[in-house]
Amino acid sequence: MRRRPFVLMLASLAAIVVLGCTKTAESGGSPDKLKRLTVDEVATRLATKDGKTFVYDNNSPQSYKKGHIPGAKWLDDEKVTAADLPSDKSATLIFYCHNET
Repeated sequence: MRRRPFVLMLASLAAIVVLGCTKTAESGGSPDKLKRLTVDEVATRLATKDGKTFVYDNNSPQSYKKGHIPGAKWLDDEKVTAADLPSDKSATLIFYCHNET
């Protein structure tokens, strides 16, 4: 039963733009620099444990407390600073969120 929430969270990643949650050219984001990852690609990156892949949950704090991808760090996208992110510029940053409708 514990596997189901994890699988559901990974499945939700397939429909989300990673490396930028809902940013578009109109809102100041740069979609041409973002890459979509499939669930399998995210799972593979997490499984390698290379120390260069970081996962950030951009959902509400309440949603994060209810459940999140193992190893994901909650990040307030409105108050993020450089200190919240790894100093290695070659690191892969994966951001995910979901709509709470």
